[in-house]
Amino acid sequence: MSPPSGPLADVRVVELAGIGPGPFATMLLGDLGADVVRVDRPGTPALGIDPANDVTGRNKRSVLVDLKSPDGPAAVRALAARADILIEGYRPGVAERLGVGPDACLAANPALVYGRMTGWGQDGPLASRAGHDIGYIATAGVLGMIGPADGPPAVPVNLLGDYAGGSLYLVAGVLAALLNARATGEGQVVDAAIVDGAAHLTAVMRGMLSAGTWQDARGRNLLDGGCPYYAVYRTADGGWMAVGALEPQFYAEFVTLLGLDGATLPDRGDPSRWPELRALFAERFASAGRARWTAVFEGTDACVAPVLDLGEATRHPHLAHRATFTEAHGIVQPSVAPRFSATPGALRLPPALPGRHQDEVARDWLVDALTPAPARAPAPTPAPATASPTAPAPAAGAFVEEGH
Repeated sequence: MSPPSGPLADVRVVELAGIGPGPFATMLLGDLGADVVRVDRPGTPALGIDPANDVTGRNKRSVLVDLKSPDGPAAVRALAARADILIEGYRPGVAERLGVGPDACLAANPALVYGRMTGWGQDGPLASRAGHDIGYIATAGVLGMIGPADGPPAVPVNLLGDYAGGSLYLVAGVLAALLNARATGEGQVVDAAIVDGAAHLTAVMRGMLSAGTWQDARGRNLLDGGCPYYAVYRTADGGWMAVGALEPQFYAEFVTLLGLDGATLPDRGDPSRWPELRALFAERFASAGRARWTAVFEGTDACVAPVLDLGEATRHPHLAHRATFTEAHGIVQPSVAPRFSATPGALRLPPALPGRHQDEVARDWLVDALTPAPARAPAPTPAPATASPTAPAPAAGAFVEEGH
C-alpha cells in the first residue's frame, strides 16, 4: 500500500459495498488519505461493469465477505472494531438483519461513527421503499425548480440528489461525528438521507421565497434561467454559451462585448422586459459560432463561458493548468479535491478489484476473522459499442437488492 497521504491519513473506514452515493462518499474520504476497506460480496459487481473502470473505487482496498454465511457478520464486526467510520447504504433494517447494524458494531467499538446512506432516511412512510435520485429531488422540491417555464423539469443527471444531497452530506456528517468521537470517546449513528440533503440545498431559495424575491414557479427567477442575463444561448454552429452577468459592472461588460449598446436596451431590472432582452441576446449569439464567442469573452469579467462536454472540459486551458483532471491508472478522471497546502491528498490506489486485498487488510488491520477470499464471478465482458445489451445495467443512482 502507498504511504499515507492527506489530512485523513490516520482514519480507517469500512465501506459495505453498494452503488451510488455511498461509494462516492468513501472515494472522497480515500482521496483525502483515509484507509478505506470496501467489503464486497461474492458475485457479479452491482453495476455490471469492470471494477477496474469504476473511478469511485479508487483509493480503496477490497475484501470479500459473504454476509449471509455463518462467519460473515463476525468478520465485518471485527473490521468495525478496528475502524473509525463505517458506511452502509442498505434499506432500513437490512444491516440489522445481517448482524452488522449500529448496535452490533458499536458494541464492538463504542467510538465508531456509523454512517447510514439512504434515499428516504431511516424512518417515515417511504423509508422502506426503493427509489432513485430523480424521485428524491422531485419530492424535496428541487427538480421542480429546474428547466424552462414553458417546458418540463430538466433532469440534472444524478448529481444533485445522490452526490450533492447524499454523498457530501454524509461526508460532512461522519467527519463531524468523528471529531466528537475523538474528543469524547463516544461514537454515534449518522443518518444521511438524500431527501434531507437535497431539501437542505434549497435554503437560499427558501429564504428568497419568504422575502418575496423568488417565485415558486420554474424558469421565472434570477437564478433558474428565467433571467436573460443568467441563462444559456445557442450559437450559430449549435453550441451553447452560459451567461452569468448578474452584477451591473459585469453586465455592462457583457452587453458591450456582445456588440450591443447598453443605453438603448430594455431595463434589466424590470422582469416584464426580460423577454425583449432575451430575444436580443439570442439574436446576437446566433450570429457566430461558439469558438468565436469564446474568444470574445475569454479572459474578461463578463461572466460568460462556453458549455463544454466531458471531453472538452479536460482540455480547457484553465483546468489543464490546475490539473483539475488527470490520467491515472489508464483512466481520465477528476483529481483530488479540495486541495490542502500541508497535507495534500493523492491518487494512491487504482479502482479496487473485489477481494484483491484480503490478506493485506487482515495483516494491516490485525483482523484474523478475514478468511481467504471466497470465489467471485468474473466481471462481465463489455458488449461492443454497436450491440444492444439484453438488460440495462442499474443506473448509478439505483439501489438494488438490499439497497435503499
